[in-house]
Formats: sequence, C-alpha cells, structure tokens
Amino acid sequence: MDGLINVLKEPGVTSHDVVLYLRRLFKIRKIGHAGTLDPGAAGVLPICVGQGTRVSEFMMEKPKGYRAEITFGIETDTYDAGGSIVREQPCRLELPEIINVLKKYHGEIKQVPPMVSAIHHKGKRLYELAREGKTVERKARRVVIYSLELLSFYDTYPHPRALLDISCSKGTYIRSLCADIGKALGCGAYLSFLIRTATGPFKLEHSFTLDEVNQLWQQQDYSFLLPVDFALQDIPAFTVKDKAVAGILNGLPVAPSGIMGGVGNSNLPKFVRLYAPSGRLLALGAYKVQQGGTWLYKPQKVFRTL
Repeated sequence: MDGLINVLKEPGVTSHDVVLYLRRLFKIRKIGHAGTLDPGAAGVLPICVGQGTRVSEFMMEKPKGYRAEITFGIETDTYDAGGSIVREQPCRLELPEIINVLKKYHGEIKQVPPMVSAIHHKGKRLYELAREGKTVERKARRVVIYSLELLSFYDTYPHPRALLDISCSKGTYIRSLCADIGKALGCGAYLSFLIRTATGPFKLEHSFTLDEVNQLWQQQDYSFLLPVDFALQDIPAFTVKDKAVAGILNGLPVAPSGIMGGVGNSNLPKFVRLYAPSGRLLALGAYKVQQGGTWLYKPQKVFRTL
C-alpha cells in the first residue's frame, strides 16, 4: 500500500492520533503525517503511506492555507481558545485600522514561537515545559505570509471578531500571528477558531474524515488513496526510454540519450521526476555535470515498488 491520503482532522485529535488510527486500520507500520496540526484545530492533514513516506519532506515545505477567527480584547496564555485568559479589556475597533495593521503582516516577518509549540529546547518540547509552568526564551524565526485577506469583521462590543484567510510558509504559527495583530492594535487578541484549508495541492474540499476512510476501506474502495507523485506536481518531469528503466531502479544515472523526446543543454531543471514509458514513477533525480561538460540526472530517491 503506497500513496498519500488527504485527511480532514477533527478538533480534539492530535496528528499522531490520526497516524495511529490509520496504522491499526491498514495494519501497516510505514505511515506518517506531513506537518503537525494543533490538537484544537481542524483541517487538512496529509498522510503518507508506504513509499509515500519518502516524499514527506517535499510536502512539509509547501505553503499552508488557513481560515482563522481572531477575537480582540482578550489574551490567553496559549494565544488560542485552549488557554486561560490572562488579560481582558473591552475594545472598539474600526475596519480601516484593522486593514492598516494587517498590511504590516504581508511578506517576510519575524515570529516568536509560542510556549505551547512542539519545538525542542534542551531535550524537551516547549509545550512540555509549559505544562510544568516554565517559560524559556525563544528566538524569533523568519516566516513568510504570502497573503492575508480579511473576509469579514464583526464589531461586536466588547470583543470584536474578524475572519481571516491566510496563506503562509512552513513554520508559521497562526496563534502567534493573531496575538501580534492584537498587540499592534493595542487591545490584545487570541485565535478563537482555526481550520487548515490547504497544504500545497491538498485542499479541504477534497479531504476525507477518518470515518469516511474507514467506510471506504471496509468496502475495498481505495479512492481515498492518492498517488505518491500527487505531492510532486511542481517538480518538472521527464520520461526515460525503456533501456534506462532498470538502471534508474538500481540507482544509476540517466544520460541525455536515455530521455525520451530529446533534451537541450541549457536551462535544465535541477531536480526532476523520472518516469518509465508506462507512466510509472521511477525516481527523483538531481542534475549533475561531469568533467567535460556532459550532464546526467542522478537518482536521489528511487521508488522500486510503486
């Protein structure tokens, strides 16, 4: 069993819980997720099965999409609804001032990870230290906000709310973003609702709940299982000749003469998908130049059992 599953994680379940459930259902050991989603959040959680685990590193780097509700005038110790209120004040906000503040959070920004994150500190995760009542200094990290769209604003005194659509890079903490926006507005804020709407090509509207996966599995319907290369669509693809297939599966490089259709010598991609004439994914190959100027693609990850 090799492939990827676009799981719709329910709130209150950890990402690890999802993996354990599917491991028991499929009776397979080689399975994992590609990017932790907070227990309190719902949304897209890509699952890698069998040979699919070999492309998880590429999935981790893909942009993430979120829909988030931010509530103003309340701050919690976790920056979200799962924490305890540490500060509360009534506030009135006008739409123009919110729009002006949101403009500051486009592009590359610096973020301090929350204490309830899974980052390691001296052998322990930060959330473990937080449970012990400890706080440690965290270094700010660079993340990228690709887009930040205000969908709606509710001027509900004493605690107005706003609904945001966010596209961001790996490592972005939406709860920290909401807390920072609240500080910039001078009233404080917390993340009151969050759903992940996308991870790269994995979209919320095409996801499956665990119950749906279970039902399909019992019916021997595997329509929930995506091919491994679904996560690699942004990597250029070459089809090789029949004579090159066996060599690639044994880790041997493929030269220009082994690629179908002919390939030029300029502007070649640094990393490619290599396919057999049958359409089978063989490997991911890296561009290498030899002495004398000749080039080839060296397999970096070989998929022998797809």
